[in-house]
Amino acid sequence: MQPKLVIDTNIIISALKSRNGAANKLLSIIGDDKYISCISVPLVLEYEEVIGRIFPKMPKADINDLLDYICKQSLQSPIYYLWRPILKDPEDDMVLEIAVASSADAIVTYNVKDFLPAKGFGIALASPKEILTAIGVIK
Repeated sequence: MQPKLVIDTNIIISALKSRNGAANKLLSIIGDDKYISCISVPLVLEYEEVIGRIFPKMPKADINDLLDYICKQSLQSPIYYLWRPILKDPEDDMVLEIAVASSADAIVTYNVKDFLPAKGFGIALASPKEILTAIGVIK
């Protein structure tokens, strides 16, 4: 069974910064039947805003192409904002909320400490390398 994953924005940014890292590999296999990416409209809007801020010279068409690809290959779940705030950062609450709403198995992030309350919902926290190892992409 494919694990359901919510990819934190810092993983998207890391993937765009380096083609050689685990974050880029994880992003490159969205839609390859290794895992199911879970998204929400607010999360995709955050991806767009942060990519535009971190990479101001990236053409809007390239950003849109990336986001369109992610959206087409991901499971979109509605969120209802029923129990915020739990985490220190409201943007992190949004990531946790989509993980809960979609019954995700894990949140993929480099900021594990920021998401520790997610474990109370039965959601694992993992780095891209840990996920790639767990799904058999790397050893």
